[in-house]
Amino acid sequence: MSSGSGADSAPAPTSTHESKTGGTFSSLKIRNYRLFATGAVISNTGTWMSRITQDWLVLSLTGSAAAVGITTALQFLPMLLFGLYGGVIADRLPKRRLLLISQAALGLCGVALAVLTLSGVVEVWHVYLIAFLLGMVTVVDNPARQSFVSEMVGPAQLRNAVSLNSANFQSARLIGPAVAGVLITTVGSGWAFMFNGLSFIAPLVGLMMMRTSELHAAVTVKRAKGQLRDGLRYVSGRPELIWPIVLVGFVGTFGFNFPIFLTAFADEIFHGGAGMYSFFNILMAAGSLAGALLAARRRSSRLRMLVAAGTLFGLLEVAASLSPSVWLFSLLLLPIGMIGLTTNISANTSVQMAADPEMRGRVMSLYMMVFAGGTPVGAPIVGWISDTYGARIGMAAGGAISMVAAVGVGFMLTRVGGLRLKVDLRPGRPHVRIVPREQLATAA
Repeated sequence: MSSGSGADSAPAPTSTHESKTGGTFSSLKIRNYRLFATGAVISNTGTWMSRITQDWLVLSLTGSAAAVGITTALQFLPMLLFGLYGGVIADRLPKRRLLLISQAALGLCGVALAVLTLSGVVEVWHVYLIAFLLGMVTVVDNPARQSFVSEMVGPAQLRNAVSLNSANFQSARLIGPAVAGVLITTVGSGWAFMFNGLSFIAPLVGLMMMRTSELHAAVTVKRAKGQLRDGLRYVSGRPELIWPIVLVGFVGTFGFNFPIFLTAFADEIFHGGAGMYSFFNILMAAGSLAGALLAARRRSSRLRMLVAAGTLFGLLEVAASLSPSVWLFSLLLLPIGMIGLTTNISANTSVQMAADPEMRGRVMSLYMMVFAGGTPVGAPIVGWISDTYGARIGMAAGGAISMVAAVGVGFMLTRVGGLRLKVDLRPGRPHVRIVPREQLATAA
């Protein structure tokens, strides 16, 4: 792995290899990571309960899919505005200490929304404000949490741990919406928000119980001028970093607007209620969990897999938007969840493993700024399209843009890497594969 920021970087690799230590759950053998994962599954469950409840609360208060989009946009707007600064902070400060502060702040936001809702005074602007505050905390929490994984498990287990983090998140996504749906219809939205706020006690306890002597040596960067600019220059000179980030930017901005798509389909297209919306989220989560567990078994990150997954994700989303029945739509949510998660994990691990440790916080903040920070741009647009032309057109547009972006990034990676498409129609050979230009010239 080269250091420095120069533009003389090598062609983009087609895969990132790591040690063959493994098994699907191999990183859970590490005590510190077990504590981290245990706390995360509890707080993630609360987070998903809160997300589902928040979307449904806004829809109930306003009756507008665009309002749901505005809420989502406000939550991710700070990442777009300040995301890179969060990465600089994560590179400068001890990440465990930073996470103790950020996780406590996220819990307080959850409790505040619960109190407003339970007291019966909640208005849509309260939800907007708390969504924005959550986004501000996430600016620092996200790069710190993502880069802290390598300190807990080391480079040999990094891919496995990143995949298990996603499996952890998607497992919570299976439980959270189901519990939220029950709470909304029985005791009300406020208790779902309260569970979310209190759930952050679990990761705080896990962080405090960690053995700091067992953490891998952290690389912290001293405060200096130009660190933000250095991070951008570092990424721009590396195709193996910039093009995966570009792809997840398009997918995150236009394709991952599921709060808008699923609420609109549950309410307008299939005339269901909160229960149907929760059911859609559970199906998405089941597919995503399968994708995460499959990713945990793989021992390398291939950029061609990222491109293929992004293309298929967009195609499936377009197909779902045209579904004539609720059952076909529901069935398609499973592969959409699986392929969408595969796209995300492939990009995340490729970028993390290609970045030098002293730059990882800034690189991951740029990754998250583009992936999540694009939502303030995409969510209102997709919400407006859904309100104006219908939910089907909104979802189809998101899928089509994702698909075109994946094909475009694949084309750029083949050019940068000196690759060409080879078609071989002889029996017993691959019909289509990507090979270096030199190999193609020799074969000719």
